[in-house]
Amino acid sequence: MHWYTGDTVYDTVLTAAFAFAAFVIIGGFFAQSSYGRFSSTKLGLNLNPKLGWWLMEIPATVVFLISYLAGPHRFEPASLVLAGIWMLHYANRGWFFPLAIRQAPGKRGTFNVSVIVMGMLVTSMHGYLNGTLFSHDFFGQYTTAWLTDPRFLVGLVIYLCGFALLVNSESIVRNLRDKNNPGGAEYRIPFGGGFRFVTSPAYLGEIIAWSGFAVLTWALPGVAILLITAGNLVPRALGTHSWYRDKFPEYPTDRKALIPYVL
Repeated sequence: MHWYTGDTVYDTVLTAAFAFAAFVIIGGFFAQSSYGRFSSTKLGLNLNPKLGWWLMEIPATVVFLISYLAGPHRFEPASLVLAGIWMLHYANRGWFFPLAIRQAPGKRGTFNVSVIVMGMLVTSMHGYLNGTLFSHDFFGQYTTAWLTDPRFLVGLVIYLCGFALLVNSESIVRNLRDKNNPGGAEYRIPFGGGFRFVTSPAYLGEIIAWSGFAVLTWALPGVAILLITAGNLVPRALGTHSWYRDKFPEYPTDRKALIPYVL
């Protein structure tokens, strides 16, 4: 994997992304991001999670498209495939997932504005770095031959496995609340799918997916987002596991927090 592209702006943003990854990893030891069950009113304004998630993720679509369409290789086959994988991920994360959230009527906002601001920073950097990389192909890597390269093929399989686990796990959680009775119990113990093994299979799926993405792109922006994702989700998975065990005395004792049989 190469570091310097020779483009000053790009290399500066890439360096900033790794610096931010270090910040997230270190910060994860001290506090959880303020959204969902770990939301707090101490950090200021909280928004509805549908709006909060959408605002946080929208730069990943908008900034990516602007950056990608500005590049000279935007119509090359490999670049289009990579862009398609990106759009698949954010069609789910930035559009379907926020709209599909089922929230109890009258519940206060649980998505803190500080999380939205930080998230928009990350998704903006993420969108710019990858959109620019795919369509400028600074290192001449993304030729048609890349689509049969073992790194791309192995990474794609890893990515799709993680993405499938992510989508399935989110569906299980979403359907715990009956859409015809949104005012029912706010939290229940999920079963089935990845929940047979861990408390946070969606987080595991997200980490696996971005691991695959880093391999299939074989580029540092993928490594940066993997580090940021893991830095945020690993501590959150551990906190979520403890929360469920405290809230539900009957919680399955054989489940791990994030990695089956290990963690």
